[in-house]
Amino acid sequence: MKLYYAETLAPRKTCAVAKYLGLPIEYTFVDLTKGEHRKPDYLAINPNGKVPCLVDGGRSIWEADAIISHFATRAKSDLWPTDDRQIDVLRWFSWNNHHFYPHAGMLYFESIIKPVFGLGGPDPLKVAEEQGMFRKSASVLEQHLKGRKWLLGDGLSVADFSVAIALPYAKTAAMPLDEFPEMQRWHDQLNEIEAWRNPFPVRSATSAANAALNA
Repeated sequence: MKLYYAETLAPRKTCAVAKYLGLPIEYTFVDLTKGEHRKPDYLAINPNGKVPCLVDGGRSIWEADAIISHFATRAKSDLWPTDDRQIDVLRWFSWNNHHFYPHAGMLYFESIIKPVFGLGGPDPLKVAEEQGMFRKSASVLEQHLKGRKWLLGDGLSVADFSVAIALPYAKTAAMPLDEFPEMQRWHDQLNEIEAWRNPFPVRSATSAANAALNA
């Protein structure tokens, strides 16, 4: 399996799950600052021009949530449940992509991505707006986590890796995570996992710009 990645949010979850499961992955770094995701050879495997992308044999799989589910299935791991909790995983994937991640991701963009790509500093009005939307979605997640160790109950799943992916950057990206003690407790548990804390493979040379993306 060959995983094309960059050191940004969506690829982070795929690298974390691959490392957690100990999968034999060939990693290929895609330098976004050089536009490598828009080159014809990459567009041939992912016409969306996005990262991550997984090539497994003759199959090309786009989208991080699909990739982490594929990893768990291939590894026969209980990160992908075999019972009716599969619907809960899909529910949290959908909820995250439509409600929580857009706002956490925009705070990440304002504080971390914009400076790297020379787009200026954070827009205070945009940050305030996104913080408000973050709080709205986080309140739903906060209530759900009460009395639960993980999103699906007692067992860690791909849903946890997916929904929490922006939280390692909460302090740097001005996400008001400290207002939500259940979410903080949940993320503290994830931080006990080495693959969550340090998901990316070591590269021989890391530019200052790309290192900043993982700050």
